[in-house]
Amino acid sequence: MSFDSTDNISSEDPAKKTAYEAYLQGFQSLLETAPFSLSKIAKDKLLGAVIKDLHEYHTTQCLAFKHIHQAIAFSSNSQNDLLLPSIPMLAVRLFKQHELSSIESEAIFKVLSSSGTSGQTPARILLDRDTSARQSKVLVNIMQTILGKQRLPMLVIDSESVARGRAGFSARTAGIQGLSFFGRKHTYALNEDMSPNWQAIEAFFAAHGKGPVLIFGFTFMIWQYLIKQAKQDKRQFAAEKALIIHSGGWKKLEAEKVDNATFKKACESMIAGSQVHNFYGMAEQVGSIFIECPLGHLHAPNMAEVLIRRPHNLSLAEHGETGIIEVLSALPSSYPGHAILTEDMGRILGEDDCPCGWKGKYFEVLGRIPKVEVRGCSDTHG
Repeated sequence: MSFDSTDNISSEDPAKKTAYEAYLQGFQSLLETAPFSLSKIAKDKLLGAVIKDLHEYHTTQCLAFKHIHQAIAFSSNSQNDLLLPSIPMLAVRLFKQHELSSIESEAIFKVLSSSGTSGQTPARILLDRDTSARQSKVLVNIMQTILGKQRLPMLVIDSESVARGRAGFSARTAGIQGLSFFGRKHTYALNEDMSPNWQAIEAFFAAHGKGPVLIFGFTFMIWQYLIKQAKQDKRQFAAEKALIIHSGGWKKLEAEKVDNATFKKACESMIAGSQVHNFYGMAEQVGSIFIECPLGHLHAPNMAEVLIRRPHNLSLAEHGETGIIEVLSALPSSYPGHAILTEDMGRILGEDDCPCGWKGKYFEVLGRIPKVEVRGCSDTHG
């Protein structure tokens, strides 16, 4: 079976146009709803139809994906195929091994490189302008639930060169640039050698600490290069409200016995007024994130879904049962990343009944599949 990334089916295929038009209509309907407002029946119907249309689109546009589709003998003739568990998924590692594309080469707008361990080829995710714009819209839709609509003074826990992508458009750069939209008066907390720029950090809190501020960084970066150094150097700061948004790099913290509760406590000790929100996401589905509610539960927004698969046969697990996380997203039309089996373990905690009031599934991530190498979209330093 060939997975040549250049094998794209003609964009003039009428079946592709029909699927794409149906997809866009359904996507717009989802975008017009509050991100955590749909209960199970409504979400299954709306998101199921959108992802089915997206699946049909990729099947007609990407020959490599069509080969996979045929190999697993997926049929779209049954009404049950609207159910999300029936949509064929790709293993996330496949994106490191093959450059899968549903667009012509001249339509490529950005190439997003995921992180990779030493000696490992990173995934290359091809984005066109429509997919990139769609990702930005959905990210705004989700993050405004936590941050509100007003742009806040922003402290980025990274160096300016990484934030601006001077060494390439990595997942780390994409994350910073995506969240930077919600900020103003951007300040970079780290020097190029990853040491804290205490002068810049102190000036940031002196200028903006009397109001709410936004702080963003990848989990490992915040812990390794800010929290630990602040404790060593006896540095503490304060703000009226410091909204700390972070993600990625948890595996690297396991050796230090740092869990989510420990991380939050350390943030609150370092910055008085902290409100900390973790989110789960990956380079292969940028923009489609699962963010913590105020009670600390990761939630699936209307535009995305999370399923748990049993490791031995990939059957659908029950709520509360530990298994492999599968993520589905209504965003990617430039590459077939709408249904991805991750290399993470987790479990569903509930659906439509979180005390925070958000609808949809809420879940927890329990770590990597055993014997899978350390990686993460944080693309962390060192």
